[in-house]
Amino acid sequence: MGRIVLENVTKSFGSTEVIPPLNLTIEDGEFAVFVGPSGCGKSTLLRVIAGLEDATSGKVLIDDEDVTEISPSKRGLAMVFQTYALYPHMSVRKNIAFPMRMAGMSEEEQEKRITAAANSLNLTDYLDRKPGQLSGGQRQRVAIGRAIVRDPSAFLFDEPLSNLDAALRVGMRLEITEMHERMKTTMIYVTHDQVEAMTMANKIVVLQAGVIEQVGSPLELYHRPRNKFVAGFIGSPKMNLIEGALAEEQAAHTIGIRPEHLSVSDKEGLWQGTVGVAEHLGSDTFIHIHGIEGCDPMTMRAAGDVSFKHGDRVYLTPDAAQIHKFDAQGLRIE
Repeated sequence: MGRIVLENVTKSFGSTEVIPPLNLTIEDGEFAVFVGPSGCGKSTLLRVIAGLEDATSGKVLIDDEDVTEISPSKRGLAMVFQTYALYPHMSVRKNIAFPMRMAGMSEEEQEKRITAAANSLNLTDYLDRKPGQLSGGQRQRVAIGRAIVRDPSAFLFDEPLSNLDAALRVGMRLEITEMHERMKTTMIYVTHDQVEAMTMANKIVVLQAGVIEQVGSPLELYHRPRNKFVAGFIGSPKMNLIEGALAEEQAAHTIGIRPEHLSVSDKEGLWQGTVGVAEHLGSDTFIHIHGIEGCDPMTMRAAGDVSFKHGDRVYLTPDAAQIHKFDAQGLRIE
């Protein structure tokens, strides 16, 4: 079991409130991702759940037990940090075994769990190596293995991939997602990378200044953002947000259109602009178009073989059914 509930949780450092009263439920077995810009409070919130930071007020419940005043070691959670925090003088086997030895587990049970974790994380051939002999991705897998053997009710990940290069990040992202599919254990994952959030989560919690802006599945947030902040944060490239005359034509303060919901022509269309940078990525090309009132530049997604070049005059036409509307407070208009 691993149901986690936050009831009116707040966190202040001195007179500075970084998390206003907040309520959130993570159901047993969910993969929840906390995402938001730097300084939004996502890591602080994770540390409050873990018990590494005390909640200023409110309650933290795990499987209906109030653990607000309980020490981190007794909450039944396992945390994986951005830094691997491995013991350099110990082998991989001993690093993985460390929390079990501290808990007084039998040697037989330790070996059984080490073998299972190593098989799961493709570490069997590295058990007798020291951390210094491993790649960054392998070290992170050792840190995850050390968490797995504790058989926690939930895993807490605090930006675990941010020290890895791009290729390793993709590989580890897939490995962690596969691990969740196998284990079905509750996972809470903190990242500032909304691509990680979209690809890994079945529940995304978008935070800004300690406030939950929206909670939902990746596709819910992508297709029906509740406000301008979520609309502009979720999606890569981000949604084009347009103000002024073009928005007023739609009876809105701001309208949004995603890059893939724009068509381009060199002959005709609703909005006229000039091609700036075209980013060719193979299967896709992202064209940044200048001169469109209220959104400069505007980004559109096109097939990878488009031939527009810097300085070309083009016409854009939005898919009317895919236009998002927001009022003067930034809230979605249905």
